[in-house]
Amino acid sequence: MNNPRILYIRLPCNPIFPIGVVYLADHIHKCLPHVEQRIFDLGTVPPLDFKPALDRCIDDFQPDLLVFSWRDIQIYAPVGGRGGNPLQHAFELYYGKNPWTKLKGAFGGLRVFIAYYAELWRNSGLIKRGLKRAQRYHSEAQTVVGGGAVSVFYEQLGTQLPKGSIVSVGEGEVLLEKLLTGQEFRDERCYVVGEKAPRDRMIHEWPTEIDKTACDYPYIASIWPDFEYYFESQDFYMGVQTKRGCPHNCCYCVYTVIEGKRVRVNPAEEVVAEMQQLYNRGIRNFWFTDAQFIPARRYIPDAIELLQKIIDAGLTDIHWAAYIRADNLTPELCDLMVKTGMNYFEIGITSGSQELVRKMRMGYNLRTVLQNCRDLKTAGFNDLVSVNYSFNVIDERPETIRQTIAYHRELEKIFGADKVEPAIFFIGLQPHTHLEEYAFDNNILKPGYNPMSLMPWTAKKLLWNPEPMGSVFGEVCLQAWKQSPNDFGREVMNILEQRFGRAPLNEALTATIEPKKRSLATASRMGS
Repeated sequence: MNNPRILYIRLPCNPIFPIGVVYLADHIHKCLPHVEQRIFDLGTVPPLDFKPALDRCIDDFQPDLLVFSWRDIQIYAPVGGRGGNPLQHAFELYYGKNPWTKLKGAFGGLRVFIAYYAELWRNSGLIKRGLKRAQRYHSEAQTVVGGGAVSVFYEQLGTQLPKGSIVSVGEGEVLLEKLLTGQEFRDERCYVVGEKAPRDRMIHEWPTEIDKTACDYPYIASIWPDFEYYFESQDFYMGVQTKRGCPHNCCYCVYTVIEGKRVRVNPAEEVVAEMQQLYNRGIRNFWFTDAQFIPARRYIPDAIELLQKIIDAGLTDIHWAAYIRADNLTPELCDLMVKTGMNYFEIGITSGSQELVRKMRMGYNLRTVLQNCRDLKTAGFNDLVSVNYSFNVIDERPETIRQTIAYHRELEKIFGADKVEPAIFFIGLQPHTHLEEYAFDNNILKPGYNPMSLMPWTAKKLLWNPEPMGSVFGEVCLQAWKQSPNDFGREVMNILEQRFGRAPLNEALTATIEPKKRSLATASRMGS
């Protein structure tokens, strides 16, 4: 391209700092400084103004390359969203015993259904509209579409995008660099709509590595007119990435294929330099956007180095949060976490039963997690811990429920019941995961299904809550929403304990190896 002009367009979503778009623009500026760029975030625009605001931006900037970021598609979550709480609506319809409850769920589900497909049509329409508008000024204008949603559903979304669109999976820095310099780019994780279907298992190809340096925020501010939008709220957490990749094989998680299994750690001095730029603009809250802040024990020294450099840089009045594998903590690391202001973290243990943790390929030793949490408390941590439980993923039964209750109560004993927030999830089955392979192997799903479908006969399978325990969890969740909708997670745990009791803690921490029993550890055709 001669004198290329790139417009990055983040499609509408919740007001979350668009770190992916920012890092893309930063990388292109550093390797191709002559390229003109602008960022346009529809997350900061009122819905009625989406189309005219997009038109005005394109008319003003006249780009010849549009890069769209599409973040969200799947909707199975225990929180409010499109048309209300989709999980609650589904459970009311599937498990409600009262006809009025079922009717309420049906109407709620209909609102979600309409809102979901309306969003798909709206976003694909914005992409088509943007490209057509840009072609008024440059007949050869192109579009690249990427982002979290696209990386998961890249095979299905191709049918909804304009012919010639480049669909990008995972990281897009090298793809854009090659496209702008006239190099062959199809060897990256991408495909061109209308040319041919994406390569088989393309998402499992490893991303091309780049050397990550501190984001140049003065430059980002110069190309993003609404940059200050995310600085207005003092409690907003600004995203900073310290590494990419995840080495684990958790059965339901797609991060490990999108980001690749090779963990690439960003130099600590570059991470701190990036934080300092934001700090100088008044930011005091940071979210480390890694798949896992400490993905394995071999990365403990990197975490220690980063936290020590934060202290050395004088960033002593900040707070930070992250997803953390608590089995990888050490007393030294716990001490540094507290000293550097960690005031919230999430543990995705999924189950408090070591047996189920093993079957779901989580790689956790729950006994180690408890000990490390005790070390963190000893170091002075007195803030909130969110513990993610995904019930009924595989082989859930009353014994494992009792074990999870025992484990959760022990966490409450360590941190305080008011500091441990159980986040209750039911897995939304995603393509390219071990759980999908398990569903194929057990005739729950058939190859060729549409993972983006919200039709009732598909949605009930994708919202993973199989029998015989599915109805039980449905009833428990409905009771919890009725009794304590504002403290749903804790109420679920209380009801489960009332119904099933609590196992001895040692039972939760012990997993008997049963080689003859087929589980996700052996069922997957994908391997480790």
